[in-house]
Amino acid sequence: MSNLPPTPEASGPARWALVLSWAAVLLEGFDLVVLGSVLPIMLDAKQWGLTPMTASLSATVGLVGMTIGALAIGTITDIVGRRKALIYSVLIFSVCTALCAVAPSVLGFALLRFVAGLGLGGCLPTALTVAVENASSGKRSSATTMVMTGFHLGAVLVTLLGIVVLPTLGWRWMFLFCAAPVIVLLPLMVRYFPKSEAFSRGVKREHGGGGSLRVVASLFGPGYARSTVAFWVASFMGLLLVYGLNTWLPEIMRTAGYQLGAALGLLLVLNIGAVIGLLVAGKVADRVGVRPSTIGWFGGAAVLTAAMSLKLPGVGVYIVVLIAGCFVFGAQVLLYSYTGQFYAPSNRATGIGWTAGVGRVGAISGPMVGGVLLSAGLAYPWGFYAFALIGVVGMVSASLVRRPVLEPSAGVDDGPALTAELGVNRSSGR
Repeated sequence: MSNLPPTPEASGPARWALVLSWAAVLLEGFDLVVLGSVLPIMLDAKQWGLTPMTASLSATVGLVGMTIGALAIGTITDIVGRRKALIYSVLIFSVCTALCAVAPSVLGFALLRFVAGLGLGGCLPTALTVAVENASSGKRSSATTMVMTGFHLGAVLVTLLGIVVLPTLGWRWMFLFCAAPVIVLLPLMVRYFPKSEAFSRGVKREHGGGGSLRVVASLFGPGYARSTVAFWVASFMGLLLVYGLNTWLPEIMRTAGYQLGAALGLLLVLNIGAVIGLLVAGKVADRVGVRPSTIGWFGGAAVLTAAMSLKLPGVGVYIVVLIAGCFVFGAQVLLYSYTGQFYAPSNRATGIGWTAGVGRVGAISGPMVGGVLLSAGLAYPWGFYAFALIGVVGMVSASLVRRPVLEPSAGVDDGPALTAELGVNRSSGR
């Protein structure tokens, strides 16, 4: 039985699922990148007495919430269905983002970031599961990367918004503007988001009582344990790199002598590069295979991150940052695509959720590493070298993933999905 059976060209409901998942991830990009945009302003104003370290802690509690959300909601998605999980995730993080604008203290701000993180953590694995399950045959990697372009387009829009809004209206308005689109998105999701066919075919009944524990245990079934751990380690490294750069790149560049406007411009360029890289990465992975593409993208991320330490004349630094964005963010999304194609419908969202959730420990570490380096006066250029080493470890970890050998497989290494079923399915006689 194939984990990912061939599918026809996307139907109307499938197209709605992909478009609405993309829009949900767009709002996630708004929420996550807005913090990196407003932190320099909040630090300059000493809002609530913020320092680089306390600002790092405020960012960290949101990532803790995302870790819990990815682990819990990713698993719940395989129990209650994709539609409900995604709608409630979007509602949670959008409301809390809006409330950040009226936070009365650093404690209140951190609490709102934590609760928003629960929804943000659940949004990603659910949206990527939807992308894998609704993509046309042979286009699952590009469908996954296309959905994730929403995140980086959101980052680009927020950065542009910050350049206009921060000098005039202040940081509080940034949170309000970032939450406002949910007023349109939620009614569309309630009306048009389809139920998952894979879930409707009996995944819920398969898990039965104690379903959440059984579906998590299935990630370590025969032939899967090594690859599951390898996915987690690679995700840890990839998210450390992504969140470290997205949170602290403007401030690191300011320490290198760039003005705030130029530093925000580099964050903008980084995320434009991410969108370009995702479009290219998905096409490459569909053609040559998701496994070699993931390994190659992590290697490219390591090289280009180190290159960002160079002080190049003119537009040179922007070109390097643009190409770095292509690889840094593309590597992590290809890893998610690899994960989604590796597991079966019965535990796909759980597999992606736990890969993202365990990896969030790396995301938590990223802002903390940046904060420590900034406080010690070592962020430039040593921060870039540290992040480059992290990319190398991610590359090695991705190379350790191996398809199960329990049954003949079509070979996820070559791009198509695995055909080996999970051990938990065999144990139930299926």
